[in-house]
Amino acid sequence: MKIVVTNNPLVREKFPEAEFHDTDFPGVLKVVRDRIHLGHRLLTHPLSGSVKPLETPYKTVVISLEKGSLDEKALLIIEDSIQSCQKFTAKRDWGEEVLADFQLIDYDLIFSD
Repeated sequence: MKIVVTNNPLVREKFPEAEFHDTDFPGVLKVVRDRIHLGHRLLTHPLSGSVKPLETPYKTVVISLEKGSLDEKALLIIEDSIQSCQKFTAKRDWGEEVLADFQLIDYDLIFSD
């Protein structure tokens, strides 16, 4: 079982069970970090794909539904990802077409077979 954490409207539309957060890319990573502190495990890498945080406003991360002990490796990964993200993230004014493309890329990274 899994929890899908996202700020991507397309993921929310196609996967209504997703946990949607109206936040930016670093905000999604911080939600995931807080969940790791509660004992959830990372099931996808927070910086999956070759799309840099500066290049997209959307992020979807999958974590375990079950809680266990603190996964220190996952905590290091998410903390490093947040730091990397903060180096790259900048507010941009993309058009609706470009945003739709970014949503599809993020969706495909998580849900492609």
